[in-house]
Amino acid sequence: MAAPEGQWVLMATGRSPTNIAVIKYWGKRDEALILPVNDSISVTLDPGHLSATTTVAVSPSFPSDRMWLNGKEISLSGGRFQSCLREIRKRACEFEDEKKGIKIKKEDWEKLHVHIASYNNFPTAAGLASSAAGFACLVFTLGKLMNVKEDYGELSSIARQGSGSACRSLYGGFVKWCMGKRDDGSDSLAVQLADETHWNDLVIIIAVVSSKQKETSSTSGMRDTVETSPLLQYRAQTVVPSRVLKMEEAIKNQDFESFAKLTCADSNQFHAVCLDTSPPIFYMNDTSHRIISLVEKWNQSEGTPQVAYTFDAGPNAVLIARNRKTAAVLLQKLLYYFPPQDKDLSSYLVGDKSILGDAGLHSIEDVEALPAPPEMKIQDQKFKGDVSYFICSRLGTGPKVVADENQALIDSVTGLPKGV
Repeated sequence: MAAPEGQWVLMATGRSPTNIAVIKYWGKRDEALILPVNDSISVTLDPGHLSATTTVAVSPSFPSDRMWLNGKEISLSGGRFQSCLREIRKRACEFEDEKKGIKIKKEDWEKLHVHIASYNNFPTAAGLASSAAGFACLVFTLGKLMNVKEDYGELSSIARQGSGSACRSLYGGFVKWCMGKRDDGSDSLAVQLADETHWNDLVIIIAVVSSKQKETSSTSGMRDTVETSPLLQYRAQTVVPSRVLKMEEAIKNQDFESFAKLTCADSNQFHAVCLDTSPPIFYMNDTSHRIISLVEKWNQSEGTPQVAYTFDAGPNAVLIARNRKTAAVLLQKLLYYFPPQDKDLSSYLVGDKSILGDAGLHSIEDVEALPAPPEMKIQDQKFKGDVSYFICSRLGTGPKVVADENQALIDSVTGLPKGV
């Protein structure tokens, strides 16, 4: 249904990256405000490869707030969406577009309903921080639409109320989520440690082992861990504070050896905490374990870490290589053990496909001719089909406005998602 004569639709579109924690967030001290039991540190991935795009529209003709995710309408009644909408509306400022004859007073925003359409260019709820990108994008884009003047730190504390790790997607590069001390959560927000240009040698390869939705959601998994795991308390109070300081130092000095050791150790401890939960939570699978083994043996044989691995709440491996040359060798090893099921190499690696050329892999025949990695004892075993596909990426920027109206997800006339 088109907007009635004299009615208008005002829109904004944004794109936000996802982020991968290298010092993990797991466990809340306040469920409602999403306040963590420890600080965490993440790397922001290139939004060209992994991002959420969100269009937010507002119009006096909309009878209610509505949202569509990846083309399907979803309920906005959940507390997390409501928190983000409420906090942004509270901070909305007066807006005027003389050309379109639109004037919105500060108090009018409370009465206007929004339509939200969001799209992830990667699997949702499979342990690739889709909710982080989604809520960061929602808060950023609502803020742009409603002329919110607050800085990114303030916006990050609103995004946190949607999904904890979303606060870290408000910045590019390396980001720290400070757990904060206050009961109201006002000091629990994200700060940028270094931007994406600070250490741009790093190359990130993600093995998408499964794009299926995980059995235990992060929210319920964390709740069970907080209630039942004695290891979590030790981790939060004793281990993480010193790790965070060492990680900040490693990032500042571009010290890959320390960065890799800390990243791997923290990922392994996070999954140990999941196993220490009652009932135990299994996010990794046999393929995840094989990838860990491959990286550990290679790092050991070189005498110094070449690659860091980290796994969020899912089986997908995020592998951070010290430079492009190392990433090309890593890709050769990965494709030796996990060759594609069909002959199509170009859809088996997405993102920065030029890494295939660096690795000398131009065809499936090149993959079949790869020599066995010498550091592995059992060399003849291959696991075709165990990895769905690989993503090659790098560090990326924080959220950006998408000015091209052709890329908007909502029709500016009907106020509904394009194609609906």
